[in-house]
This record gives sequence, structure tokens and C-alpha cells, in this order.
Amino acid sequence: VPPQGGRKHPQQEFIQVDTTNILFICGGAFHGLDTIVAERLGKKVVGFGADLGKRNIEREKVLKEAQPEDLLHYGLIPEFIGRLPVLGVLDELKENDLVRILIEPKNALLKQYEKFFGFEDVELRFTEGALRAVAKKATERKSGARGLRSIMETVMLDVMYELPSLDNVKQVVISEEVISGGQEPILLYEKAS
Repeated sequence: VPPQGGRKHPQQEFIQVDTTNILFICGGAFHGLDTIVAERLGKKVVGFGADLGKRNIEREKVLKEAQPEDLLHYGLIPEFIGRLPVLGVLDELKENDLVRILIEPKNALLKQYEKFFGFEDVELRFTEGALRAVAKKATERKSGARGLRSIMETVMLDVMYELPSLDNVKQVVISEEVISGGQEPILLYEKAS
């Protein structure tokens, strides 16, 4: 390891690090690993006439059979693979999982937007259908939990910037039609006294 970091000083001496007691945790998509495992197992993962739903299920089953030699064939170096004694495969997030990610965590995306709207004394309300539509879009794009933010940004951007210039708005309702149909959010105004 270079003591002063990176490539700025290529002439510097390196410090040796003993990785014996270091736990490496790696995560990622590892695109193409399923075909390597399928070739080793002699299973057909892709092909003409294959059912798409069946292929996804088959892909998940195949990945559960991954071995260190598959990672070697994938391109990881043996010294690194030796530090990865346990391989675990995670299932893809389903629509219900994505809805839960939108609303349940302490700093959930929906709670963040509710807070932003709260600064303007406006209540933000998403219908159940709207939450499902956001999750469905993320599933269709195959972007997972990371895609939720971009979908929400696209929907909320205009209303967030128009809201401060609007008077007496007390509630903004986001329905399924706003997410999937491109309709405008419903603005509920305070009654004038």
C-alpha cells in the first residue's frame, strides 16, 4: 500500500499489509457470472424459445451454485478469492420490498420529501397506488432501490419548486396517475376565512 496514497508519487516505497486477519466483504451484480456457472453445470440459461419468467428463476437457482473456481473464471485473482471463504447470493428485490424501502427506514425517501414539504407547512400524501407505481417502475427499469430516487425526483421536482410561490396550499396528493400517467399532483388549498 502506498503510504501517501495513489499514483501521485510512483517512486515512493510501499508498506506491506498482512491480510490474514482482514475480512473482505464484496458485493455487486457480477453480470455474466450466471452463464459461467451454467456452463460448469451444463445447464442452458439463455436460448431461443426460453420462457423469460422461467429464465429468471433458473438464473437465481444457477447463481446459488457459484463456486470459487467460477469467480476465478469470471476474472478475480486467486489471492483475492482465497480471502472470500463464503459466497452468498441475494434474491432480487420484489415490488413489495421496494415499497417498504420507500416508507419504512428511518431516513426513507418518502419521509425526506415529507420533511421538505413540511418546511413550507404543506402535508405531502402518497396514495398506496402511487407507491406501488414507483416500485413497479423501478422493477421494470431493473434499477432496484437506487432507481427509486430518480423516479421520485422526476415526479416531485416541478411541484417542489412551484410550491413556495403558491399561496394557501395545505396538502399535496400524489396518486398513481401522477406517477404512471404524467398527471399533475392534486393541490388542496386552505379555505379563505
